[in-house]
Order: sequence, then C-alpha cells, then structure tokens
Amino acid sequence: MPANSNRKHFMKQVSLSGSLRENVGKKDAKKLRREGNVPCVMYGGKEQVHFLTDEKLFSKVIFTPNVFIIKLNINGNEHDTIIQDLQYHPVTDRILHVDFLEVSGEKPITIAVPVKLTGTPEGVLKGGRLIKKARKLKIKALMENLPDFIEINIADLDIGDSIKVSDLHRDNIEFLDAARNLVVGVRSARTVVELTEEAEEGAEGAEGAEAEKPAEE
Repeated sequence: MPANSNRKHFMKQVSLSGSLRENVGKKDAKKLRREGNVPCVMYGGKEQVHFLTDEKLFSKVIFTPNVFIIKLNINGNEHDTIIQDLQYHPVTDRILHVDFLEVSGEKPITIAVPVKLTGTPEGVLKGGRLIKKARKLKIKALMENLPDFIEINIADLDIGDSIKVSDLHRDNIEFLDAARNLVVGVRSARTVVELTEEAEEGAEGAEGAEAEKPAEE
C-alpha cells in the first residue's frame, strides 16, 4: 500500500456524560476534584459551557494513543466534541481540567491523529535502520472524513528512501505540517553510527570550548 493510499479508517466515537456546574471558581474546582470529578469547559458553541465529569470516565479516552470524537451528554443535551486541551497535576498526574471543542459536520476540524506504519521496509531487511520521526500528524477535515489514524505502508522503502508530509495524499484530508517534514525513512546502519559519532564529537568540542573559556571577573 503506497503512502498516498485512501483506505478508510474513520475516527472512533465514545460517549461521556457530565453535569452543569452550579458554581464556577477555584474553590469550587478544588471541591469537585476532592470528590473525584474534573472541572471542564466546552467551547465552540454560542457560549461557553462549564460542567463537571467523573474523573474515572476519562480513562477510556485519555490513556490511549487513539483520538476520538466524543459524544458529550450534558444534562440531557448531546454535543459532538473533541478534546482541545488537558491540564495535569505536576506531581500526581491527576487530571485538573479539560477543554472540549464542540464540532459539527459543516465546519472542518483541525486535529492531530496517530501515524500507523505497516510492512517491513526492504532497506531494513538489507541491514538498514528505520527512522520514525512523526508519531502524529496534524490534519484538517470534515468530521465525517476524520480518520482514526494515518496508515502508511513502508514495505517498498529501501536504504536512503524516505516519506515526507508532501508525499502523503488522502481524499478529503488536508495535511497541515510543513511539507518538508520527514515522517519515516530508512538509513544505512553506518550512516546512523556516523551521525551519532558526529553529534558526540560536537558535544565534546562544545564542552572543550567551554572549559577553555576564561572565567569572568
């Protein structure tokens, strides 16, 4: 399957429920977190909606490489959303706050989706080394065309070959990363070693220059 294959893997959907917050503020947010809830905000509609959701419900959408369209039910009203931003506690990694963006089938959505590589490159079979540079790619598409992931068949990649963003083409999807950005490639093992040695020599040279620099008075 070439890099510009149009095989469809439509984005999965999950459901979450929430309740409108009676009060908005730091004290109320702390109280909600002590009770096992997460303060949330939904943007994109006529007005911002402040609500809370059980922290346990996020496990099925947060701790996974997958990206989802989230059917968000708030006090009986359903909204199609995507997670726009997450805030974690710096020590405990507990979720502190989540921003949702309400989406519709009429406006294109910008989102980052995972890259899935398939096949074993010819260059790797010859002793080359696979270089993966992009775990996710930023795309723009209508909700009905959003893929679950971008699948790239790399079986034909020989030593020295690579796939850049400019090589990727999918129907009804616009790639937003820089066209020159490398997604995946195969280098000879020797090239990889040489690049590593050059980086190490460069670091040693910088350390030596720093050591020779006279102390400031």
